[in-house]
Amino acid sequence: MECDDDTDTSYIRVLPDACVELFLNYTSTPVAIISDELHKRSIVTFRMSRPMDVQMRKGAGVVAICFHPGMAYKFIQVPMHILSDTTTALDDIWDCMAAEIEDKLAGSSNNEMRVSLAQQYLFKELANGKDDLQIAHCLRQVRLSGGLITVGRLVSDTGFSQRHFSRKFQEYVGLSPKEYLRVSRFILSLDHLKKYPVISLTEVAYNSGYYDQAHFIRDYKDYTGYTPGEVVRARHILY
Repeated sequence: MECDDDTDTSYIRVLPDACVELFLNYTSTPVAIISDELHKRSIVTFRMSRPMDVQMRKGAGVVAICFHPGMAYKFIQVPMHILSDTTTALDDIWDCMAAEIEDKLAGSSNNEMRVSLAQQYLFKELANGKDDLQIAHCLRQVRLSGGLITVGRLVSDTGFSQRHFSRKFQEYVGLSPKEYLRVSRFILSLDHLKKYPVISLTEVAYNSGYYDQAHFIRDYKDYTGYTPGEVVRARHILY
């Protein structure tokens, strides 16, 4: 991601999902203003429960890496729920290695080299990472069901107690199983909005697994700050 213009970009509203994103800065320019806070160096944006307004600074350049739900824990050995709803400086996570990565990326002549370097560091961290096949199975089942599977079914599949399952899920994903199902349904509805712009919002709600319009509207106000109709018409919302 690069901002080569003479001015900062316009603000865009980024909506919550269940992902963690890493932004590696390879310039001397601050990366972005996020929710009125200036971030100068490489950052990690952890799972959000509310929208963020982002403005990229002029002259900034970053390699942006998005981790699928539950996958960042393999590279960042910190319980994900501790850092949920934060944008954290990378040097707070990877200490002096963050500056080393930035220096090498800044010395690279093209994006292919930067991507290759970023992958080298990620592979090193992956070697020390943890995996949990049961949590991975649950995430896969949620994805395949479009978020319509129940928490009880997920607990049954793992063989854990509900309390133990919830604790492990929050550690790996950054939110409770119930909230993960809720945001998965919301993300599915955004996908319907994008793919099928001519169908009604009532059909979008029904096809996304919402029980009624009230729950559909409530989720949109919580996750976007707007009603579904306002999201469709908005130019500054990224989804």
